[in-house]
Formats: sequence, structure tokens, C-alpha cells
Amino acid sequence: MQAIRRLPIHRSILHADLDAFYASVEQRDAPSLRGRPMMVGGGIVLAASYEARAHGVRTAMTGREARRLCPGIIEVPPRMHAYSDASKAVFEIFRDTTPEVEGLSIDEAFLDVTGLLHLRGDAYNVATRLRERVQHEVGLAISVGGGTTKFLAKVASAVSKPDGLLLIPPGKELEFLHPLPVHRLWGVGPVTTAKLTTRGLHTVADIAKLNEAQLTALLGRGSGHHLFSLAHNRDPRRVETGRRRRSIGSQRSFPRGALDRAAADAVLLDVVDRVTNRLRVGNRIARTVVVRLRFGDFTHGTRSRTLAEPSASTDVVLSAARSLLTGVWPEVERRGLTKLGLSLSGLQDDDAVQLAFDFDQRGAEQLDSAVDTIRDRFGKQAIGRTTLVGQRALEMPQLPD
Repeated sequence: MQAIRRLPIHRSILHADLDAFYASVEQRDAPSLRGRPMMVGGGIVLAASYEARAHGVRTAMTGREARRLCPGIIEVPPRMHAYSDASKAVFEIFRDTTPEVEGLSIDEAFLDVTGLLHLRGDAYNVATRLRERVQHEVGLAISVGGGTTKFLAKVASAVSKPDGLLLIPPGKELEFLHPLPVHRLWGVGPVTTAKLTTRGLHTVADIAKLNEAQLTALLGRGSGHHLFSLAHNRDPRRVETGRRRRSIGSQRSFPRGALDRAAADAVLLDVVDRVTNRLRVGNRIARTVVVRLRFGDFTHGTRSRTLAEPSASTDVVLSAARSLLTGVWPEVERRGLTKLGLSLSGLQDDDAVQLAFDFDQRGAEQLDSAVDTIRDRFGKQAIGRTTLVGQRALEMPQLPD
């Protein structure tokens, strides 16, 4: 019997990095600042717009130096609460894209999207959709790089800036890396760059031509080993998600006033269906249902309900969510609605609690199980709820051949 040859599964990692984060939030919130050189901070530059960067202004530079390089630069005091809110909104999108998220700072993260091929398409499709959502839902530009290692993804995102997307396909890693200047290697600062260039080592390819012993003699044991590995794209580190999440959620944004009650119900069903599917895939159950809203005046509101028993059932969660939406709908009619979301908290492993057995729920649970099985095999878009057919919230696709 002939052996079946299995193709290797390559890791697919994205590095997402918001562009000139603090400055971009200020330009988003104050249209008069757009397209103009500006900086956040006075004594020290906390962030500079790309228009200011064109004059040489950089983060951590003194305000005096920034004003010398760019006379007339606009100075804006920092608003840390605004940056925190924007960061939280972006990270919600990250975690709605994949549960494998490793935050590096307030404005960047690694995302492992290896397992999303059959659910959301290849890494390019995932990254494109992520960038569209951040721009549409948060109003910020984000650069995304992708590759088979964390190091490669981070370099790719840096090269793609500003507001870019660059994915390095498997097998092309060294072709991309080797022409780059040595300062693109992770951890190579001005001092190490000067030390390398004075010895004629200007590109990553120059580093790769040396053996590890030569680099160790030049830079020391730790740095030599580090650069030798990176020059050959050797980075075994995985995306570290940390402790298990205590909540899970999803949301949809839309133009102001675009939803009537029927359309809002369709959006809610789509969001509930998506979140409960993720619960069941992770073998988890939830205790509390929270409906999240952003009104037409861009203020936020939440409504919550604790379930009698923790559950991952679509019907159970949907019933609670619909009741919460009904209670707040008069306010929505007065104020409009620009975002509708759902989060489930009080998460537990599904074997941690002895659930009450309800014969009336048996059919619904079998339906959930059947839907999950079909999606596992054919992808998320292979099956959906008939209620959503024809709604703007979701166009039902055809089953793959």
C-alpha cells in the first residue's frame, strides 16, 4: 500500500502594529490636525505624526529638538484615556479574529492564524479583513506583517509601514530577509549597527555568511547566537496567549440609523451564533450574557443578565440577548445605534459544572452540534441560520463543492 505523503503545515503568524498610535488617535479625533505635522507631548515627544516624521521628528526626542527640526509643529497634550479606549477596541478585534493573541504593548500584538485557513481563508484574507475592521470600527490605520515566525512577521510589518500589508510566503523567508539592512534585525540598535557596519557587515545576508563562532567573537555569546539565528529565520517562539480568557465576545458596526429592529435582531443572531460556536470549540460555557451598544452620539451602554445555568447553547444565549435588546430598544429608537455587540463572561470549562438536564434543550443541543460539525469540515460560511438569509447582516453563501 502506497504511503500518503503529508504536506508540511507552516505556521502563519501576523504582527499587527498601529501606525503612530497616539498621534493617529489625535488626528482621528481632531480633523484640523489631519495632514499636518504634530506631536503628542511637549518636553518629550511621545508620538509624532508621519507629517512631522518627514522632518526628522522622532519619539523620545526633546520638544526643543522637534521644534528646531519642524518649526510650527503642533503640540498636543497627551490623553491617555483616549489611547486606552482605542487600544481596547482594537484588541477586541484581534481577539474576535483569533483567540491566539499575544499583546506586546498598547498598540501592537502577534496573532497566530494558522488554524483559520478553513474558517476565514488564508493569512492574506484574515489580515486584509482585520485591517478593514480596525479602520472602519476604530478609525485608525494599522500595518500588518506576516510570516512563518514571529521575527519575520515583525520585520514585515515594519517594512510595510505606514498603513501597509506585507506577508512573506513560506520558502521566501531568506529571499526577503537577506537584502535588508542589519538594523532590521530584532535587537540591533545604533551601537550594534555601528559595530557591524565598521566591519563591512551592512545587510542581513552579510551576517548570514558568517558562522556563529565569528559572530560570538564580535558581539559576545548571547548577541552572536541571537543574530545568527535571526539571519537564518530561526525563531521557534510561539504566540503566548497567557492565562485563559475570562470573557469572549464579538461585535458589528454599521452606519448610524441603518438598522431597524428586524435588522438588529439579525445582527444579534449572527453575533450570538459566532460567539457560542467559539465557546463550544473551546469546550467552555458562560454564566453571564452582556449586550454592548454604541449609540448614535457615540456614547456606550451595556445590559447584562446572569443565566440560571452556565451554557454554550445558541438558543439559550440568544434568548437572553434578545430580551436585553428589547429592554433597551426604546432608547435605541431615540438615540440611534452604530454598534451592537455581545460578550459572555464567567467562563468555565464545560466539565467543571454539573448541568441540569433539560429534555426540551436536547434538540437544540443536537442542532448546535450538527452545525459545529459541518463548519469544522467545510468552513464557517458553509451553513447559517435561515433567519439571516436576505438580511444585510449576512448573505448566505453556497455550500462548497
